[in-house]
Amino acid sequence: MTGASSSAGPGSSALLGPADVRRLAADLDVRPTKKLGQNFVHDPNTVRRIVSSAALRPDDVVLEVGPGLGSLTLALLPSCRALVAVEIDGALADRLPVTVAERAPDLADRLAVVHADALRVTAARLPHAPTALVANLPYNVAVPVVLHLLAELPSLRTGLVMVQSEVADRMAAGPGSKVYGVPSVKLAWYADARRAGPVSRSVFWPVPNVDSALVAFERHELLSTVDRKALFSLVDAAFAQRRKTLRGALSGWAGSAAEAERVLLAAGVDPGARGEKLGIRDFIRIVEVVTPL
Repeated sequence: MTGASSSAGPGSSALLGPADVRRLAADLDVRPTKKLGQNFVHDPNTVRRIVSSAALRPDDVVLEVGPGLGSLTLALLPSCRALVAVEIDGALADRLPVTVAERAPDLADRLAVVHADALRVTAARLPHAPTALVANLPYNVAVPVVLHLLAELPSLRTGLVMVQSEVADRMAAGPGSKVYGVPSVKLAWYADARRAGPVSRSVFWPVPNVDSALVAFERHELLSTVDRKALFSLVDAAFAQRRKTLRGALSGWAGSAAEAERVLLAAGVDPGARGEKLGIRDFIRIVEVVTPL
């Protein structure tokens, strides 16, 4: 199926193959840019796998960030009630409804395209409240985009995103892992995350020079009513100097090393530990000592 597009029956989509992707790009005079992190998926089997892994419900409203030429969009439309595509590139945003109308005419009314930067888009800009994020995210902004959308869109219930493999490791890492850090903790504030499998470089055009992977997450109940900004400021401080113990790493945050030690002991945290040993609930307890509920 990778050499040509799939045929479409009623209520389905004709997916894009490599020749279709290149033809669309040529028609639009689109040259994928590193600045926007553009790598277009051209393999129908890969987008089918992503949709299957997303485990969408028929009533889901999907949010797709960076739909590009529409490869994943076409695969998602049959599996959801509506799809909101947020695209920063004006030419791509204008073309996407045309592509969908041509290749999935029975599903075209499910699509809404918002020409916006996903890092700044607000709930008010979206025509529907999304319940699922499914996207091939630009590598250079993947984590900030996910965190912004989870904060801005409380309706988001689940997510499945394709990111750089190393970023996937960091997003899904648990305490004690060598790659556990700020992205791991901040995502854990909102959701439970896991790696959902690798993605071959060969399914992209142009072929990236890094490996990719899928990360799945599911939002959980609010863990605490502590101020999120205060919590994230603590997390940033704890990992800013990874070689330091928390007593030293948090000295600036707390005002002094002695005060950091007092707060840590009051929270039941070893001042001699390092940030990568603490889970999200440990960080919450530290903030609760400083700002009692």
